[in-house]
Amino acid sequence: MFEVLGNRFRDIFAGIRGEVRLTPAAVEAALREIRLALLEADVNFKVVKAFVARVRDRAVDRKVLDSLTPAQQVVGIVRDELLALFGKQRPVFGATGRRPQVVLLIGLQGSGKTTTAAKLAHWLRRQGRRPLLVSVDVRRPAAVEQLAVLGSQADLAVHDPAERESAAARARSAVEQARADGFDTVIVDTAGRLHVDDVLMSELDEIAAAVDPTERLYVADAMTGQDAVKSAGEFHRRAAITGIVLTKMDGDARGGAALSIVAVVGVPIVFSGCGERLEDLESFAPDRMVSRMLGMGDVLTLVERAEQAAAGQQAQPAGGPAPGGDFTLEDLRRQLAVIGRMGPLDQLLGLIPGMGSLAAGDPEIDPRRMARVAAIIDSMTREERRRPALMNGSRRRRVARGSGTSVEEVNRLLKQFVQMRRLLKTVRAGARGRRPGARGLRERLRIPGAPGARR
Repeated sequence: MFEVLGNRFRDIFAGIRGEVRLTPAAVEAALREIRLALLEADVNFKVVKAFVARVRDRAVDRKVLDSLTPAQQVVGIVRDELLALFGKQRPVFGATGRRPQVVLLIGLQGSGKTTTAAKLAHWLRRQGRRPLLVSVDVRRPAAVEQLAVLGSQADLAVHDPAERESAAARARSAVEQARADGFDTVIVDTAGRLHVDDVLMSELDEIAAAVDPTERLYVADAMTGQDAVKSAGEFHRRAAITGIVLTKMDGDARGGAALSIVAVVGVPIVFSGCGERLEDLESFAPDRMVSRMLGMGDVLTLVERAEQAAAGQQAQPAGGPAPGGDFTLEDLRRQLAVIGRMGPLDQLLGLIPGMGSLAAGDPEIDPRRMARVAAIIDSMTREERRRPALMNGSRRRRVARGSGTSVEEVNRLLKQFVQMRRLLKTVRAGARGRRPGARGLRERLRIPGAPGARR
């Protein structure tokens, strides 16, 4: 979502870094570009005006202009002010002493409340909690069925009484079941409504009176831009929401809603959805989001995704280790599966410092290539994956036909795999302190001053 805005920021900062000494005129020129970038990203114009004024007041200070690293300080000022736009991160589902805690999901129709309810339950379960889902959208029977299907797919508990009750009664019975069966959180998926619909807003008041929610989360579609900000403000005025969940953050919207909503509405963003899978819901961390926008990456999120993706990974492949403990194509296939569970490749590259802009313009970085590599490996027999040396011409033609690729692609994969395995052996030998391996690694890297390095 912030790809275009992030690229604009990086270009602006590159121009600042080219200055030997910053002057007030150079700062004003940069601020003019920042103002245009934010307005083009659909950020609220009042928010942009206040943001630029705060950055100007701090950036033209004499201590900044006369420092040895003025450009870095300006970048730091912009980062601080972007963090101020997002507000402080607020912990959700903290210790309240209430069991069960009740979370009310409200918002416009089509904003993704039902999917968000299942994602939130999945997120809570990963935190070691026991959530219970319930849909109180009695006007749209498909909503109840949709939540039941999502719950069954992820093995999540769903409260669905047989008798047709009112919305408030369904919510109340879900809380009673949670108390009886030991669930610590009840997630209530409400019907989509407009803030001007007095009948539905009165129904929302009845639900709240019946279950006394600890959290009222407004689910906003980030693709709607400033309309999401306006509707969130109206819902906050009438329903006193406590947090905002921004969905569809992986879309091609310009990001203005995310940058404006906290400043305009005064309610923090607590979660962000960035995909269709149940795993694609993250606790919103302003510092991480700003780091991504400024091209600094987000290593912490990358590590968390890797840990989650590898949590269920088996230590050994079926059939036992390969002879000699070498890295095999089966190992490569498992690593590709882990990367696939971490999310889209372009998102992952955006989390690596300095890689977001490179990935955007590099035709070699194509998620479909990973799928083709996986198809080639899956078309091999287990023995071929463990012993690639068996791959003669006829076997390569068979694998190419089975995977829907060409013999050239199979040859390229096998050649790259041999190079990868050779490099891994060299690194392992150097890590174990074997002098021949260590010398060889230094020779390959040509470290200046290292023993045996080429002059």
